[in-house]
Order: sequence, then C-alpha cells, then structure tokens
Amino acid sequence: MPDRHVNDAELKSLAQSGEAALWGHLAARSRQATSFSELFFLSTLRKKAKRHTTESVQPSLRLALIGGYNLYPLHELVEHLLAIRGVECERFLGDYDNFVSEILDGSSPLYAFKPDLAFILPNAGRCRFSGSLLDAVEHQREAAVGAAEHLLNLAQTFIARSGAAVILANLALPGDLDLGSFRSRTLGADWSFRKAVNLELGLRAPAEVQICDLEFLSARRGITAAEDARAWYESKQLGSPDFLVDVAQELSHLIASRKQGPKKVLAIDLDHTLWGGVIAEDGVEGIELGDSSPRGEAFKAFQRYLLALSERGVLLAVCSKNDHARAVEVFEKHPEMVLRLEHIAAFKANWDPKSDNLQRIADELRVGLDSFVFADDNPAEIEIVRQFQPQVEGVLLGPDPAEFIGRLQAGRHFEPRNVTEEDLGRTAQYRQERRRTELAASVTDMPAYLASLEMRGTIKEFDSLDLPRIAQLIARSNQFNLTTVRRSETEIQGLLRRPDYSCFTMRLEDRFGDSGLISVVIAKIEGGVFVLDTWLMSCRVLKRQVEDEIMNEIFRLAEIAGCATVRGIYLPTAKNGIVAGIYEEFGFMRTEDSAARKEFELKVETYQMRSTKIRVTRRAYEAS
Repeated sequence: MPDRHVNDAELKSLAQSGEAALWGHLAARSRQATSFSELFFLSTLRKKAKRHTTESVQPSLRLALIGGYNLYPLHELVEHLLAIRGVECERFLGDYDNFVSEILDGSSPLYAFKPDLAFILPNAGRCRFSGSLLDAVEHQREAAVGAAEHLLNLAQTFIARSGAAVILANLALPGDLDLGSFRSRTLGADWSFRKAVNLELGLRAPAEVQICDLEFLSARRGITAAEDARAWYESKQLGSPDFLVDVAQELSHLIASRKQGPKKVLAIDLDHTLWGGVIAEDGVEGIELGDSSPRGEAFKAFQRYLLALSERGVLLAVCSKNDHARAVEVFEKHPEMVLRLEHIAAFKANWDPKSDNLQRIADELRVGLDSFVFADDNPAEIEIVRQFQPQVEGVLLGPDPAEFIGRLQAGRHFEPRNVTEEDLGRTAQYRQERRRTELAASVTDMPAYLASLEMRGTIKEFDSLDLPRIAQLIARSNQFNLTTVRRSETEIQGLLRRPDYSCFTMRLEDRFGDSGLISVVIAKIEGGVFVLDTWLMSCRVLKRQVEDEIMNEIFRLAEIAGCATVRGIYLPTAKNGIVAGIYEEFGFMRTEDSAARKEFELKVETYQMRSTKIRVTRRAYEAS
C-alpha cells in the first residue's frame, strides 16, 4: 500500500511516463473511491495506461452479470475494481430485465458463455406484495417466503445447469415517505415486504449461493442518496451513480475474497491500544479503562469488539513491548478488563522487536504470517513490521480509541464467508493445544504420550452438513496442503454426485477436547488409479499419527474402488514445503519430477497398514 495519497495530476503524470509506481497508487485510490466520477476517471486512466504496456494478461474469470436493470456502466466499475485486485475477467452482460429467461432457457447465450461466476441483480421495484395492506400477516409472510424462494430457485437452477458459482443481490429498500409510520405495522408495504424478502433470502440461501447485501449498502450510503428516480426512468439504472460504486466495490470484494480467505490472527499492542496509559509507569490502578471516562469507555468497547472477533474464530494474540508480569497483571486483576487471559491464544510481552515476536507467535500457533493482522497505535511500530514482516497486514489505530473499531473494520480482514462450529471453538482449541504441548514436554516416551491423549477419530465421506467447513479448509489451508487446489462450495457440492470421486474428511478428539474437522481428502478414480487430487490437514494435529490414519484410509478406499495403484501429487508452493517428502515417507516412488509438479505412486498390494494410537470409530462410506 503506498504511503501517501497522490492527486489526479500526479496519477496522469505517472501514467504518461509509464512508471510502475502508477499501479500501486491506482489500486489504493480505486479501493478508497466512493464517487462515480472518481472511479470512472481511475478506470479510464487504467485502460489508457494498459495500452502502453506490452504485458499480455489472460482473463482468469469468466463473469456473467445479469439482472433487472441496465448493467452499463456498472460492469465497467466492476471490471476495473477486479483488475486492480489482480483478477482479469472476461464478461457476459445480460439483456435488460431478461435474467429469468436467460436462466430458464438452457440454450441461452448465458450458458454458451460458460461462466465461472454469475452476479444476479433482481429488480427491487418488481418485488411487491400483490395483496392488501390489511391481509393477514401470515399471508403476507408466505408471499415474502415465496418471493425469496423464487430467486433462490433461479440461482440453484443456474448452478445446476452451469456448475458456476452465484452471487445473488438482495433488494435495496425504498425511501418513500408514503404510508408514514404505518409501513412498520404491515408486511404489505414495499419497505417492510422487501425487508422480509431479504431476511428470508439470507436465512434460506444454501452455501453455494452468496448474498450481496444491497439493503445494507443503500442504508450505509443513505437510502435517498442511493436512489435516483431520473436515472431509472431515463436509462433503467439500479440507483444513483455513487451507489453503483458501492455495489461495484462490494461485488469485487466478494469475488476476490472467494479465492482469498479471511485473516486468522489479530496481534494487538497493549498500552494506548487495549487501555489508555502505560502499564509500566501508571500501574494497574492508573490506566484509563472503563466507564468512568469517555476514553476509558471507548477502550472497553474496543475490547468488547475484539472479544466478539474471538468468539467467531479469530485468534487474538498480544504483541507488546512491555514487562510481561505487569502486562499479565492487568488481564488478571483489572475489574474493567473485558479480555482475559483465556481469550488470548498467544501472549508475547517483552522488549524484543515486535516483528520478531510476530514470528514467534506464528510458530507457536502454526499459522503463516500472511494470515496475521497487526494493530498498534504507534505508526513507527507499524512501519517496522511492514519492513521486516511484509506478509503481515498492519492497521494503524491512531490516537483516538473511539475510532479503533472503525479503523480495524475498514480493512475487511476478518469477514467470514461462513461461520462453522470449529470457528466458534477455535480459541479454546488452541488453549487445549497448549495443554497438549505442556504434557508432551513432560514425557520422554512419544508412544506413551500419544496413548495418554486417548485420541478418537471419525472418518466420513463428504456430506452437505460439512460443506462450509470443507470449503473453509480448502480455501485457507496453505502449509499441510499437497496441491493447494482451491474449490468453491459449488464445486465441492458437485463432487457429492460424482461416482468417479472418493472424498472424505477426518475429525479428531482426545481427552483435552475436540479438534473438529481437521483433514480433507479428494481422490479421483482414473482407470484403476486412485489419484490424490487434494490432501490437506490442520497443522494443529501434526505428528499425532493422523497422517498415518489418513493414508490407511486412502489405501482402504483405493482397494474397495478396485484400484491397483495410488498416485500422489505434490504441487510446490512457497508455503507447503513441510509436506514435500510425505509420499516418500510412506514408501511411494517418484514418477514425475519437475519444478512445478511431482508425482508419486505406490501399489495397493504393497502398502502396509500402519498401527496408530487413534481409535477410529467410523470410516468413510460406512453406515454410522
């Protein structure tokens, strides 16, 4: 991210001189743009600058935009915002208000385009309750459910026919004054009916349909500022020009985040961040925290927000230049502290550089630094971390604690696509892991240690209930991930119906607690060969014989499928070096060896099942 804002004249100068610095500034300005005139200027500048480059970029996304509005110039803004995020797309633009026919007609140009993803933008004005304002509320609610199901059925029809993913927009609310406060007393009013439809859309949408929340976007800008009656009558626009920017920003963010999961760890400073003052100088009694002052109340509210992040799966870590004992004392003794030690997954308070402590936290949690966000009030500390740990996203909180939550949210680093049971218990799982580590350090006999854990494993074929967690692991696992093949929920759902694929997961629990769903395997059966397309596993369970049980299951299923050979694939990345030798450790022979791809094979008849300390209570494709 560039460290300063550049104006239009400077951008034009950079574009004309062909300087590479243009692209960083262009991306930063585009992400922050909120007005149509600014974003359209930046889009035009990018196109002109591209004419002077010799680099040929192949589209990486086939994107269809269909809906109940004129989609020009929305598509220009979306294309630009995707391009500055590194996603070049080839685009299909549906006809005005023809999306129902385009979806239902299997021979329409929409399907001929073969999209990877479709954005469906229904016309909000056509979503009205057709009955009376005085109809029974049950009847009005049924109509809202019916409207929502109609849109979801269209989305699922499109998915079934195309295999592509869908982002479905919900409905912006009208700003009409008509009906006055009575609008809130009936679902028959446009305002309350669309709210009811939106609620049903969100609650009923299957995992493979992602919602683009236009109701929220229009409320955030202001409903009347988002509307533009003249633009509708003259050219059938969705809303005001600036509201198109909001929609384009949101859509590009949703598309980009499909391939890039949220951050996992928030590392936070202490002094002037969780409380006002310096603990080493002011002591527990002297710091500013709590409801007795506006600033103290703001620090407390920030802690409540961090606790909410923790409760939905974000790991909190302390990374502070501080005296460890004094820092811990605040968590243990201050009555206004919201965060306690049990909410912190890793605690580093010492006088070492924070960049070093971030690396130690990453090692302790077994999470890559590219999954970290570091928040601090001190710009110098943010800059040092940026230089020495460039993979870490820095967030400068500034001097005013009232702004901390907004500044942290502005980066959109922790927005979940789905929230799974594993997310809700993640901090507890890391506390359990700490107890396992302490136990391991106290024994000298590894088999005895593993036996003492009393591990129980459950191996199961893919099912729709596990789909969100499977998709999450596939999107976020980088280290123990043999091929790093990313798949969307839609693609994973499609595997459930494929007889030529064998796909299973493994859960693990022990006497310290439940580690949840920790491994995913996808194998394709090709002419008597069991090809391991995907094998990934949580690094939290490394060296606990889970790898052995997974490999046992692979060969068991290969034999059932009638395969004579198991083929393992390893696609090296910058992060998955820890599994580079795993197939050879199991006796596989290398059959292909290039820089980008390595393949290994082992005959099923020669594999010796490994004995482990894990009691497997269920195996894949067996009745529970």
